[in-house]
Amino acid sequence: MAPVSATAQPTFVAPGGNSLFQSPQVVQQPGGPPVTQGVLVPVTNEDYAWEQIVDVVDDYFRVDQENRVQLVGNVLTEGRIDTFPQVGSTILEPQRFDSVGRYNLFESTFQSIRRRAEIRVIPQQGGWFVEAIVQKEIEDLPRPENSTAGAASFRTDIPLQSNLREQTSRTRLSNYWIPLGRDCEVELQMLEEIQERLTNPPTH
Repeated sequence: MAPVSATAQPTFVAPGGNSLFQSPQVVQQPGGPPVTQGVLVPVTNEDYAWEQIVDVVDDYFRVDQENRVQLVGNVLTEGRIDTFPQVGSTILEPQRFDSVGRYNLFESTFQSIRRRAEIRVIPQQGGWFVEAIVQKEIEDLPRPENSTAGAASFRTDIPLQSNLREQTSRTRLSNYWIPLGRDCEVELQMLEEIQERLTNPPTH
């Protein structure tokens, strides 16, 4: 991971405005899909700031790996948080928050949707620039999971096998996941929560 120099960075101004700590927003790229702009957050206590970012991410996804922002000599390294792939929450799971918005919630209920998050934390003069990238995928199976109708019909080359004791898995890796691009809705909501926690920390 390429290091980021703490002293060589100019004062950061969020894209699209003159405010130093501008709220995150979704912008339309010319000739491309919409993307979520990152957000610059103030940092007075690095341990507290990192814990708050991880805590927000953990509310949406299960964290796989953490690489904290570290000072190595005179260089600040970029931080990163990666999560496990996660099947989208449905209308029957109000305790989960990764399906943001009515469309995503109903889509995850009737389709096999999964998401994976990558959070980049880039040291800047005046704070940290936090970028959220959530990739969304849909599963396209040749037949329903654990279905025996397609495989058992007119097959003479292999013996039939019983799958009665096999459990259906919602997290099993599949070769049929098709990328759908970035999920800007959940990216925006996560960044707004991170900004709120670090810009207006509790006073008690």
